[in-house]
Amino acid sequence: MTPALEFGLDTFGDVTVGPDGALLPHAAVIRNVVAEGVLADEVGVDFFGIGEHHREDFAVSTPEMVLAAIAARTSRIRLGSAVTVLSSDDPVRVFQRFATLDAVAKGRAEIILGRGSFTESFPLFGFDLDQYQTLFEEKLDLFAELIAKKAVTWSGTTRASLTEQRVFPPIETGTLKTWVGVGGSPESVVRAARYELPMMLAIIGGDPLRFKPYVELYNRAFSQMARPVQPIGVHSPGYVADSDAQAREELWPDFKRMRDRIGAERGWGPMNRAEFDREADRGSLYVGSPETVGRKIANTVKALGVSRFQLKYSAGSLPHDRLMRSIELYGMKVMPLVRELLA
Repeated sequence: MTPALEFGLDTFGDVTVGPDGALLPHAAVIRNVVAEGVLADEVGVDFFGIGEHHREDFAVSTPEMVLAAIAARTSRIRLGSAVTVLSSDDPVRVFQRFATLDAVAKGRAEIILGRGSFTESFPLFGFDLDQYQTLFEEKLDLFAELIAKKAVTWSGTTRASLTEQRVFPPIETGTLKTWVGVGGSPESVVRAARYELPMMLAIIGGDPLRFKPYVELYNRAFSQMARPVQPIGVHSPGYVADSDAQAREELWPDFKRMRDRIGAERGWGPMNRAEFDREADRGSLYVGSPETVGRKIANTVKALGVSRFQLKYSAGSLPHDRLMRSIELYGMKVMPLVRELLA
C-alpha cells in the first residue's frame, strides 16, 4: 500500500445552472462551493482546493476568503488554493492572507502557487504580460523567503526591496505548506526542486504517463542536491456518477461547452464526442462509476509514484446537486477502492 497517499478535490468555482436551467448568480455559486467543501470534509476527503480566476464563467476571485468560510464549518480537511496566480499578486499580501487562513483553520492551510493558464489578472492588476516569466520567478523567490524565515531581506526588479522585514501574522506552528503548480515544462520542475517545494502536476489532457519524465527529473534534482525529495501530486479533471454511462452522459454537454468556450479563446477547434471518449478511456479525464474512476486513479498513482491525487470535480455549468453526488461517491466509494487496489 501507499500509506502517504492523500485524496483531494479541486474546483474553480465554475458558474453553474440552477433547477430552472438558468445560470446562478456568482454569490449563489460561492455559497454552493462552501457547501461542497463541507461535504468533502464529511466524506473523508483529505484536501479541498479552490482556484483563482477573474472572469465571468468562474465565481471565485479570492479563494482564501471562501476557504476561510469552509474552515469555520470543518475541523479536519486541509484547505488550499488551486492555484494562486502569484505573478499578478504581491507575495507579502498572499502570505498574510494564507497565514490568516491557517490561523482560522488551526494549521490546515496550504497554497499552490502558479503562473496561471488564464491571463486576465495581469491587465486587471496592472502587470505587463511581457514580464510573465520574470514576475513569477522573482515573486516565487520572495515567497520562498517568507515561508522560510522570520525576518526577510530580499531585492528584485518587480517590487520594493525588503530589509530584515518581519511579516505578520506568522504561521502559528511549522511552515505554510507550499506547492508549485507545474503544467509541463522542465524549467518549472527544476524550479520547484531548487526551492525544495512539493510539485503539483496539472495533467488536464493526454496520457498521464507522459509526465513520468518530469517526475524522474524532479527526483533526480533532489538526488543531486542530496536532499530528501518532496511530495508530488496530480491535479486532473473528472466526475463520478453511479455508472459509467450516466457519468459520461451527464458530464459531456457541460464539459464540451466549457472546453469549446476556452478553446475558442486559445485557437483550439471544438471538442467532439470521440475526443471526449478517448480522454475518458485513455487520457486524463477521470469520469465514470466509482469502480472505473478508482481503478484509473490507482493506475496513475502507481505509474507516477505520487502521494496526492486531486480531482477537479467541477466542469462548466454542471449543476450543484450533481457535484454534491460526485463528491459523495468520491469520498465514500472511490477513495476506499483506490486504497484497496494499492494495498
